[in-house]
Amino acid sequence: MFGTESSLSMFLNTLTPKFYVALTGTSSLISGLILFLSVHWILSPSILAPLQYWTSHFEIFEWWYFRKYGTSFIEQVSVSHLRPLLGGVDNNSSNNSNSSNGDSDSNRQSVSECKVWRNPLNLFRGAEYNRYTWVTGREPLTYYDMNLSAQDHQTFFTCDSDHLRPADAIMQKAWRERNPQARISAAHEALEINEIRSRVEVPLIASSTIWEIKLLPKCATAYILLAEEEATTIAEAEKLFKQALKAGDGCYRRSQQLQHHGSQYEAQHRRDTNVLVYIKRRLAMCARRLGRTREAVKMMRDLMKEFPLLSMFNIHENLLEALLELQAYADVQAVLAKYDDISLPKSATICYTAALLKARAVSDKFSPEAASRRGLSTAEMNAVEAIHRAVEFNPHVPKYLLEMKSLILPPEHILKRGDSEAIAYAFFHLAHWKRVEGALNLLHCTWEGTFRMIPYPLEKGHLFYPYPICTETADRELLPSFHEVSVYPKKELPFFILFTAGLCSFTAMLALLTHQFPELMGVFAKAFLSTLFAPLNFVMEKVESILPSSLWHQLTRI
Repeated sequence: MFGTESSLSMFLNTLTPKFYVALTGTSSLISGLILFLSVHWILSPSILAPLQYWTSHFEIFEWWYFRKYGTSFIEQVSVSHLRPLLGGVDNNSSNNSNSSNGDSDSNRQSVSECKVWRNPLNLFRGAEYNRYTWVTGREPLTYYDMNLSAQDHQTFFTCDSDHLRPADAIMQKAWRERNPQARISAAHEALEINEIRSRVEVPLIASSTIWEIKLLPKCATAYILLAEEEATTIAEAEKLFKQALKAGDGCYRRSQQLQHHGSQYEAQHRRDTNVLVYIKRRLAMCARRLGRTREAVKMMRDLMKEFPLLSMFNIHENLLEALLELQAYADVQAVLAKYDDISLPKSATICYTAALLKARAVSDKFSPEAASRRGLSTAEMNAVEAIHRAVEFNPHVPKYLLEMKSLILPPEHILKRGDSEAIAYAFFHLAHWKRVEGALNLLHCTWEGTFRMIPYPLEKGHLFYPYPICTETADRELLPSFHEVSVYPKKELPFFILFTAGLCSFTAMLALLTHQFPELMGVFAKAFLSTLFAPLNFVMEKVESILPSSLWHQLTRI
């Protein structure tokens, strides 16, 4: 008896919508049989009508229940009520709590669902975005995206004491300008002011003074703007950033000595720190673009050591991409071990890079046919779980990696878990996935299985906090109009559920018409059946004409 209960409990524990498909298919078959019997007047219409009415309406209710809650009503009742009576255990909840490894608990707290982040790998406007516009005539950046960048520039590159330095005062207005040419002209004006010599009075003897001629410090932010927007090549941008580095380093050292003299000097030092970090980061990105990848890695590592608290710039994502280019997978794993932490915010770069490293260990020998025969090994299971984790975090990335959707230039800002982040990741990391033999094949075979694991409806989550509903709206603001925004892959109803629902509705209508107009429907039924069996009758007549009558007589007797 105990064995029977445990077997039944295991069966109820593993019910899926396939059970519902089989059930509705059987019910539809019964409905068709009822209709057939009713046509031949075996059942009385008074018995037929209520029977067919409730059968069809229950099927419609089942279809609606599955569409709303992602599972059938019969399956839900069986699992929820019969399984506890048989001593079943809810494995789903225990698996979720174990597999999340604390991610769910930390991430389910108050999270800004539609917080927009600066793209760590954003391109250069003059050298890359503008060149795209010249070639295609399309604007790769939206006004909303560029407006966010203007706000970032005002936050990081300006402070309240800018009015004390004429060049900084001009640049404060330049960052607010919408017209690119006006911004560039303002940057040149700020640099021209620095060419004017100022005289500083230096007393040498009590009775006499002389004038020391001294140049004003160069404006680092003016060089930044020119490097970003006026330079038409990466090499030109690098030259301007090197000039900005000289000016920015001098300002940083001066403000560092005065930072404790008041709130005004602290704000100035904070601004100079942001400027210096930005310049060094962009210089490293220039080196990466120009093929000097090892130099870029060294610059990024030095920058992260010098300013370890400035994690808001996400420099580690630049470092991961450069290390993947060098195929330094051990160093990539070391960086992931530091930043793929429960307390730190996740990103597509972190999740998919972790999946790539685990897929790399098994992808070259992975075969779907062999895996289906022998099952997945431990390493393959770890790789599949890492892919599922990455896809749950951002479900839009696989279509770009598998080239099911065309890539565009990434925006300057991204929405985590959105289409904008997927574009930014795939734009730079597609080559790294292609370099690992079999990695894209493993991704192709496994990524869609993620959506069968995530609870339904989508307000629930599995390894991460629930997928934000507002991502589609924000992505449409960030991405250009000519790009078709990717929407969260929704669970689609199986074909047989739609088929059985339609079949049941059709049989219900026929039953109602048969009940109301039995004679007329009888004529239609006979005409339909005669038309349906006409080909069979034609074949039978041909067989009778070909076969001898004696043989045909013996066959009919059999």
